[in-house]
Amino acid sequence: HKTLVVDIHHDEHPPYAMRYVAAAATQIAEAGLADPVVLVGHSGAGPLLPQIGYARRSAHHAVGGYVFFDASLPRPGSPTRLELLHTEDHSFAHDLTALLDAGGRFPDWDDEALLALARPRGKDFFTERLPHPPDWPDAPVAYVRTSGPYAWHARVARGRSWPVVERELGHFPGITYPTAAADAVEEALRDLPGLPAT
Repeated sequence: HKTLVVDIHHDEHPPYAMRYVAAAATQIAEAGLADPVVLVGHSGAGPLLPQIGYARRSAHHAVGGYVFFDASLPRPGSPTRLELLHTEDHSFAHDLTALLDAGGRFPDWDDEALLALARPRGKDFFTERLPHPPDWPDAPVAYVRTSGPYAWHARVARGRSWPVVERELGHFPGITYPTAAADAVEEALRDLPGLPAT
């Protein structure tokens, strides 16, 4: 498969989500990928996949499917990231709210490689309402779970009859186990109905 990993650096100020969506949609368009494009979102990018798909369709390009890769799932009603976290892991969301209320930023890890990818954020990021198009899902959806905290999302995906692939690879397998991560996405793509075999 021809692939593109978007490199987003234009979402450091509000509106964070729409800046991310616009940058991702622009990079995908500029890459000239053949339709239909399958959108894969990791971690916190998951809830933004429907809006990226909407931007793609608005530009008259087909979306072949969505793969949530150890990612939060979108929810209608424009919830905030904190509201999504309260649904997924109330205890963690409570601790995160306390950290953010005290002026902290998340993530507050000390691993430089992970921090370079994660870009710690303040409270305004986590309390921003996330866009969600009303007609989603508009294409087949699959879920890849690689770490324990996302088991809830995998169960929700199964409940929606979406294909689910599970591997114990940790939350950042693109860094630690890139071949196994690629294989898991490939398996999810094989399970998506309506996609070409290549």
